[in-house]
Amino acid sequence: MKSFFILEGGYLVIAFIILLITIFVSTRPFMAKGSLKKGLISVTIVLSFFIGLHFWVTTNRMNEVRGAFNNNKDILCESRMQRKVAQTVTVNKSNEWYMNGDNFASPHYNREFHSARCIVR
Repeated sequence: MKSFFILEGGYLVIAFIILLITIFVSTRPFMAKGSLKKGLISVTIVLSFFIGLHFWVTTNRMNEVRGAFNNNKDILCESRMQRKVAQTVTVNKSNEWYMNGDNFASPHYNREFHSARCIVR
C-alpha cells in the first residue's frame, strides 16, 4: 500500500481536485436534481479506473526492470540532475549498481533512481 501512495500520490491529489470541481459544478442552480450523485459516481469510477490502470502498468514495468537487472541487462533511468545533456543513466549490475528496495544505487553515483522511472534497454 505504501508503494501505491508513493507512485500515485500526485494523481490522487489531482483526482481530489477534480472531485471538488465536480461537486462545485453539479451543485449550481442550473444543474438538474440528482446531478451531484450522478456526477460524483461517474467521475469517481473513471478516475479510479485510470489511477488503478496507471498503478498496474507502473508496477508491471518495475517488475520487468527488476528482472532484467537481475539478469544483468542494461537499464535506462531518467536523470533529472542535468536537463540538457545525459538525461539518462545506464544501470547495470556489472557497474557496481545494486537494488536498495525499489531504488537503484551505486557507490559511484550521488543519488538513487526509483525503478518506476526506468526502462529496460
